[in-house]
Amino acid sequence: MNPAARAPLRVLVVGASGALGRPVVEQLLARGVAVRGLCRHPDGLRDLAAAGAEIVAGDLTDPASIEAALSGVSRVLAAAHGLLGRGRWRSEAVDDTGHRTLIAAARAAGVERFVYVSALLAAPDHPIDFARTKHAIEQAVASSGMPHAILRPAAYMEHHVHRFNGLSVLKQGKAKLVGTGTKRRNFVAATDVASIAMHALLDEPLPFTRLDIGGPDHATSLEVAALYARLAGKPLQVSHLPAAVARVMSSLAQPFHPGVARLLHLLSLPDDAFDETWQGAAELEARFGMRLTTLEDFVAARVRESARPS
Repeated sequence: MNPAARAPLRVLVVGASGALGRPVVEQLLARGVAVRGLCRHPDGLRDLAAAGAEIVAGDLTDPASIEAALSGVSRVLAAAHGLLGRGRWRSEAVDDTGHRTLIAAARAAGVERFVYVSALLAAPDHPIDFARTKHAIEQAVASSGMPHAILRPAAYMEHHVHRFNGLSVLKQGKAKLVGTGTKRRNFVAATDVASIAMHALLDEPLPFTRLDIGGPDHATSLEVAALYARLAGKPLQVSHLPAAVARVMSSLAQPFHPGVARLLHLLSLPDDAFDETWQGAAELEARFGMRLTTLEDFVAARVRESARPS
């Protein structure tokens, strides 16, 4: 096909309201790229719609909404997940069946590039089902026949640093941790992952097919809590839910809220159950000419936000 005759580039972001989806939409708009965002609750993205994004309702458990969202789309970023989901949006329905539906529909629609957001910890023998599913979908994407890129980010700071740890320090003056909080982990800012996703979506030729992504720092949950307390000028207070108790609570929660059960199980595992470190930050910064967000910079920004009048 003559390049001049090609349709204008339009990117579909699945999971546009999420920690990664939102900054991806923002960065695409800043580059003048036509973007369609698929999410369950479009009213929460009115600001992005006002900025020029086309926001449509739908989700990965609704095949008709997927097919409609793919109409006229040339590239896709699959950034939705069901780690904490339940009922209709449980992980099996979103992370497995829903993504297989999306992959098949994208292939049928002639999508020219498919970018899948997996996880750094994805593995076929991982103790958490979510990570095993992520690995299985990586294989499904790779065998789809579509030009593709797989992003494998470490734990997002927005969730695992702030939402699950520092937020309670800022709001209640106390970190509430499961287990000892002594495992060293790598964290990455979702905004940094979004910047790398721009290369996967827009660069010509496709710059990579699989990429591990992490941040420049490692820290334990106790160290994260201490950083929030120090930067907020608060005394450090920490409560611990014993891992054994968390495992019992996980079993009890499973029939009612499998997402919460999954998180409790994940956080109750021994420190050596699986590795969450990563050493490639310097190479990543050099490759993409970027400065990855440090843990201290991220926390300092959250502390400043919390101090602003509401």
